[in-house]
Amino acid sequence: MRIEIVKVGYLETNCYILSIDNKVLVIDPGDEIDKIKGVIKNREVIGCIITHYHFDHIGALKYFDKVYDINNLTEGINVIGPFTFEVIYTPGHKEDCISIYFKDEKIMFVGDFIFKDGIGRTDLNDGDIYQMINSLKKISKYDHDIIIYPGHGDKTILGLELDKYR
Repeated sequence: MRIEIVKVGYLETNCYILSIDNKVLVIDPGDEIDKIKGVIKNREVIGCIITHYHFDHIGALKYFDKVYDINNLTEGINVIGPFTFEVIYTPGHKEDCISIYFKDEKIMFVGDFIFKDGIGRTDLNDGDIYQMINSLKKISKYDHDIIIYPGHGDKTILGLELDKYR
């Protein structure tokens, strides 16, 4: 699986373009659809996954036909075309937060749940520090060498970030 990162919008949200052969999944199309399309080119977009519904993660959402989120993905294993992944409910930053885990590749897309050197804010509308604590406990059961791709900033390693909250 190939991963391409497009930083979009004034908050520089990470929009991820995942591809296998000519099939593409887009994660969090925050803004600047022309920039996103410039990376996708002529490949077939088979779906768009939203990690949570904050404006900076959904600004270009209206340009995608097949949208997947907490409402139509089940917690556990999901398949979209050639992509097989686990959805993990990780509320705290917002009540609708999900993380997307690709076990074979040992990578996880976490939206604004965890960042390099931090966790998502819980003081915004729909944020909840107690849910965040429970989500951190839940995610700590996963392999600590998983590479995490956050909604903003650089990728990091799950264990490195969890060690900061023990």
